[in-house]
Formats: sequence, structure tokens, C-alpha cells
Amino acid sequence: MGISPFLLSASMALAPVAPVQPATPVAAPVATAAPHPALWVVNDNDTIIYLFGTFHALDSNADWFGQAIKTAFSASDQLILETLVPEPGQMPRQTISGTGKAKALPRTQPPGPVVQLAPSASFLATTKLVMSAGRSKGLSTNRGADAILREAADETGKPVGGLESFEFQLKMFSALPGGSGAAPPQDPQTVQALGAVLSQLETGWSRGEVEATFTPLLKQMQAQTPQTYRAMFVERNARWAHWIADRLKTPGTVFVAVGAGHLSGPDSVQNQLAALGVKSARIN
Repeated sequence: MGISPFLLSASMALAPVAPVQPATPVAAPVATAAPHPALWVVNDNDTIIYLFGTFHALDSNADWFGQAIKTAFSASDQLILETLVPEPGQMPRQTISGTGKAKALPRTQPPGPVVQLAPSASFLATTKLVMSAGRSKGLSTNRGADAILREAADETGKPVGGLESFEFQLKMFSALPGGSGAAPPQDPQTVQALGAVLSQLETGWSRGEVEATFTPLLKQMQAQTPQTYRAMFVERNARWAHWIADRLKTPGTVFVAVGAGHLSGPDSVQNQLAALGVKSARIN
């Protein structure tokens, strides 16, 4: 799995701060409390769409795939992720049609200029920073909720699709403004502080405290890099809400899993759905 768009964009907002200060402290989880990340449902008479907020990088102790989440996932006919990250050496050639069915693009199609994108030095440095910070806390995208869900879908033969093509995400990242324009420091103090932030986000996510965990960070990002916030959250959340509203026209049960940051704050997918007249309800 590639680096999480939310974790990377969050780090872009946090990295220029020296030293990085963790967000509002999150109390250590009670040892006997089972993780219960947030899950919503959108439905009509013949369609059920589960909306799950993921955390893209988790540690080996994460035990979240059970109870309500596993039940909803097992009952679903299809898994929809933000994107399908290709295997090494493979060009991404899949996206989602308006009906929610995966459509494959010809693999013989020329790759085009998107594979020649050259992210800025600041972007690449930030990518390395967030990956280093995550590893320092034992977090791995291979154990992230998205990866586990896709693995479970593959094992059971459940169709998997993406709301966005991988090419789109690469192009989006290459076009993001660099904030201060300076590469974030790679010193141990910065890595340690950012790692603490990521650990706090993971803890809040596992406890289902979406608004308290992610909204303050989103507000900070919006204030520091409004263009990045709009591109990463406002515009994408609106497109995803339109996709969900359109998918309600087709009978079936779908499990949609996107980063939990997209399901919090005033511009969340749920609020975008409400603006379209589509109700959502949290079920755990």
C-alpha cells in the first residue's frame, strides 16, 4: 500500500512547525476496551451503503476488524476503497463507473504524462518524514485498515473497486502547493514528535472518536494550506458524496472505506450527502 493521502496531507500541515507539538492529548485506551472505529450507513428501500472511516497505517496490536464492522463487511457485495494501489511494476488501470461497477482500462494504453510527474523536493521530503515517523511508532500501511479490508475481500472473492484512479491521486499530489515551500526537517526530534501525533490519531480512530480526533487537525490544515485542504477534502468529499448518492439507485449492499478524516469536520462526506438530501446514520 502507498502512503496515505490523509496522513501525508496532515504531515504537510504539521511538518513546518518546529518543534511539532502533538494535537490535543488523547488518553490511553482502556486495556479491556475493544476497538470500535466509526461506521455509518446510507440506505433506501433496496440499497445499503456502509461508510467506514479507516486509518491507513496501524500497528501490530490493532484488533478492530470485528463486531459491527465485520458484520457489515461480510454482508456487502462489494468493497470500495479510495483507490486501488497497484502491485509493484504494474500500471494502475482501474476506476469506478457511475453505477459502482469496476471498469478496467486497456493495459496497452500508453501511460501518458501522468507517470512523468515530478513532485517537489518538499513533497518528497514530507513523504519520507511521515513514513519515518510512522515506522518509529510501529505503524505500517501493510497493516492499515484499507490493506486488511482488501486482503479480506480478495480471500473471499468480493469485488473491489476504487473511488479514484491511482493516476488521479499521483496527479493530485504533484499539484498540491508546498505550503511554506521548504522541506521539513528530518531531525530525530521532528520524527519523534510527528510519530506521537500519528499514534494519538490511531488511538482516537480506534475508539471511534472521529470528530475529536481529526477535526482539529483539519482546521489547522485549512488555516495553513487552504488550497491543499480544498483539493484533498472539500472537492474529493463532494465527488464521493455524489457517487454514493448515485449508487443508491442500484440495488445491493456496498462497503465503502475511506480515510476517517474524510468523515469528520464541516466538509465531511456525510455533510456533503446531507446537502444532496441523503441521510446517513452512525451505527457503532
